[in-house]
Amino acid sequence: MQDQYDVIDKHTQSGLDLVERYIKFVKERTEIEQSYAKQLRNLTKKYTKRGSKEEPESKFSNHAAFQDILNEMNDYAGQREVIAENMMTGICVELTKYLQDLKGERKTHLADAKKAQQSLEASLKQLESTKKRFAKEWGEAEKATQHAEKTEADVNATKLDVEKAKQHSSSRTHTAEECRNDYAAQLQKYNKEQSHFYYTEIPQIFNKLEETRIRRLAEGYCQFSEMEKRVMPIISKCLEGISSAGGKTNEKQDSLLFIEQHKSGFERPADVEFEDYTQGIKPATSDLSLYPQRVRPKLWPFSKKTKVKSEDFSHLPPEQRKKKLQAKIDDITKELTKAQDQSEALEKMKGVYEQTPQMGDPSSLEPQIQETAHNIGRLRGELAKYEVFHTHTLNIMRQSTRENEYEFDEFEDVETPIGQCTALYTFDGNSEGTVSITEGEQLSVMEDDKGDGWMRVLRASGEEGYIPSSYVNVNQ
Repeated sequence: MQDQYDVIDKHTQSGLDLVERYIKFVKERTEIEQSYAKQLRNLTKKYTKRGSKEEPESKFSNHAAFQDILNEMNDYAGQREVIAENMMTGICVELTKYLQDLKGERKTHLADAKKAQQSLEASLKQLESTKKRFAKEWGEAEKATQHAEKTEADVNATKLDVEKAKQHSSSRTHTAEECRNDYAAQLQKYNKEQSHFYYTEIPQIFNKLEETRIRRLAEGYCQFSEMEKRVMPIISKCLEGISSAGGKTNEKQDSLLFIEQHKSGFERPADVEFEDYTQGIKPATSDLSLYPQRVRPKLWPFSKKTKVKSEDFSHLPPEQRKKKLQAKIDDITKELTKAQDQSEALEKMKGVYEQTPQMGDPSSLEPQIQETAHNIGRLRGELAKYEVFHTHTLNIMRQSTRENEYEFDEFEDVETPIGQCTALYTFDGNSEGTVSITEGEQLSVMEDDKGDGWMRVLRASGEEGYIPSSYVNVNQ
């Protein structure tokens, strides 16, 4: 019996040890997940350019696609953190609490088993005692019977001696019968207690300790898989987003966008004509001269070396300024739409977390929600500002158009110059809406400076466009 108790004690202790090992295993898994998520976040941060949305390259699909991939990887890292958090709270914490309760139950059940075992041992000792007494009394009864038979056969024995011997034999036999009945009853009692101990008490104690523990541990095994399965749909979306980013890359669109951003608006230069000096023809001044002409000592702010860009693009001619402002408005509108979509997605995810707490902590999304709201407010302010710039530019252009509409007869409108000017410096018009002029050239003023530093002129060759007002001297 002692061996059986020791086996149960040892086996149930090994079960507790297994629960502790599994808790440690899951805890180390969560540490790996947290470390992995941290490394992924650091990696995406390393390759994410600050202010990338403001850079010209961000408009190209191949640059934008890489940024989308970095964003998806950052979200992917967040899901690894969710797995770690759920495993820690749902498995490690819960199993640790259960293990403490199990240790207390095991102590109680083993104590009950010990008491039952001690009771059975006491019953066995009592059985041995009644057995020995029965054996002793039965031996004495046999001796008394033999003595009575011998006395009765003895011719010298008196009738009184014979009667006395028979009474003693009968008394001993009666006592032996009582001991025999006590031994039989005690034996029946012991066998019943022994059967109950081995077939009922010990199995019940074992089942309470082991089967409950195994069932609870099996649930922990299943949770290990289920907790990762819960976030797999979101992880799959992140991976699909990465594939989608690659699919959105369009090499032809990027090439056209690059051309659109950098085109000057002028026709490609014509072939340079051959100038025959043998005929005594003096070379004419050409705008396409490969040799630089004398330029203004103080460089114009729009030259490539000292180009100063203003926020409202006022450094550009009206037509190009309007185009740039409209492009800026379109970019901000797209960015604002994306931010609003992101805000809506975060709010939906928060709702899911609130309804299903095991999927994540709703409060963990608050920093992202606040950051997105701040970004939306900033973008709305930017959009309003550039819409004001755009409206102002359109008003200037409309005013200029109305002032230069002169009707000469009922059949046609003819725009006439409002003055003459002389070019003080050479200006290479390389932006859309501008025109090239050379120092000393006489020009017709078609539109005066409206306060933005530009005026529209007409060359003798028929070319018309904007030039810096400070580059000419208006004739009185």
